This record gives sequence, structure tokens and C-alpha cells, in this order.
Amino acid sequence: MINKFFKNKLIQQIIKFGIVGGTAFVIDYGIFTVLSQFLHIHYLIASIISFSISVIYNYILSIKWVFNVNKKQTTKDFLVFIILSVIGLALNSLILYISVDLIHIHEMIGKIIATAIVMVYNFITRKIFIEK
Repeated sequence: MINKFFKNKLIQQIIKFGIVGGTAFVIDYGIFTVLSQFLHIHYLIASIISFSISVIYNYILSIKWVFNVNKKQTTKDFLVFIILSVIGLALNSLILYISVDLIHIHEMIGKIIATAIVMVYNFITRKIFIEK
């Protein structure tokens, strides 16, 4: 029963996406921490920089390992990825802003909340638009 569960393609993708997303989160959160807490860069700017770097990492691993993208990437596919990423960045920034400036949650906790929500958005949109 358990073996059958882990052989399910969607379950395998979710696990792989979780691994990629988890390591991308470490990159995102690590860079965010250095920029905002040690270099004292405004939390929204730090988040934009860290998110952008982790998205590049996430894209490469998602295409090569998580989703079934066997064909050559076209300009259109890359453009779709960029659009989805910009929306994800806007969502991340908005949630972080609401968490920190409106609800008064510490920026380090707000970043975790924003990242968790955007991770779900990323999986769903990449599954729909990138894997096809």
C-alpha cells in the first residue's frame, strides 16, 4: 500500500517539488536573512533579491527534475515562467508587506508565511502552465 502510494506520479512530483522548494527556501531565507538582518537592507528589497535568486534555482531544478519537460524550452515557455515568477514575487511582497507593516509580525516570520503561500501558488501554476 505504501509502496503504491509513493509510485503515484503526482505524489512523486509533490515530494520532488517539496525537496526543490525546501532547498530553494533555504537559499531564499538565507539570503534574505543576510541582507535584512546583517546588511540592514530594507526587508522588501532584501526579499525581492532573495526571491529572485531562489526562483532561478527553483526553475532549473523544476524543469530538469520535477516536471516532465522533455522538449526544448521555447521562448514562449520561458516567458510564461517569467510571468508566473513576477506574479509570485508580487504575491510574496504583498503578503510580506501585509504581515510586517499592517499586522506587525516580525519580518522573519512574515517571510516564512509569504514563502509558504507562494510555494503552493508555484506548484499549481507550474503544473498547469509549464508541464502541460
